[in-house]
Amino acid sequence: MIIIVSIAGRAGEGLRVTRAANRTVMLKSLSTSLIVRGILTVIVGIIALAWPSVTVLALVILFAIYAFIASGLQAARAFSSAKAGPVFGHLLLGLADLAAGVIALAWPGPTALVLVLIVGVWAIVAGLVEIAAAFGHGEAAGTRALFILGGLITVAFGVVLCARPGLGAVTLALLFGLFSLIAGIWMLVQGIELRRTGKTLDPAARENTSA
Repeated sequence: MIIIVSIAGRAGEGLRVTRAANRTVMLKSLSTSLIVRGILTVIVGIIALAWPSVTVLALVILFAIYAFIASGLQAARAFSSAKAGPVFGHLLLGLADLAAGVIALAWPGPTALVLVLIVGVWAIVAGLVEIAAAFGHGEAAGTRALFILGGLITVAFGVVLCARPGLGAVTLALLFGLFSLIAGIWMLVQGIELRRTGKTLDPAARENTSA
């Protein structure tokens, strides 16, 4: 009986160590994705703000590049998740980003009005999906709150655009640039915070393994 209890205890301990190691790997993957996307988003924001007399076509290309980058990183985050919920949420976000980029590029003779509506609808859909996906991460309350905050900011950006669809190309570029800067900085902060969390968990997992 003592031997059986001992074996069961070791098996349970091994399972806990494995889960801790998997969680560390997931956090590192997620943090890397957020940091890379944050850097690229900040670059896109700076270009949008610094581009004088930007044209609608240039904005379409810039937005499409941003959407395609976001789609690829969402797919990477999806396949690094261990649970079905986050996988589905990130895949849905990736598909929304991809669809928005394709529609923006494929629309014949895009006008500022069309682009504003495309970006606005994309932002609302992506923000709502991000909020829904936050509840499937299994993260701490603080991390989940940050994901929800990011979704709310995206939804607010989309609502502003849809409420004022008559914006010109320059005004849209300024709004898109400011949104990209805010979103990019948020992603960088969140990615760095998750990276620190992963580094904190990693020594603990190693210590349990050696014990």
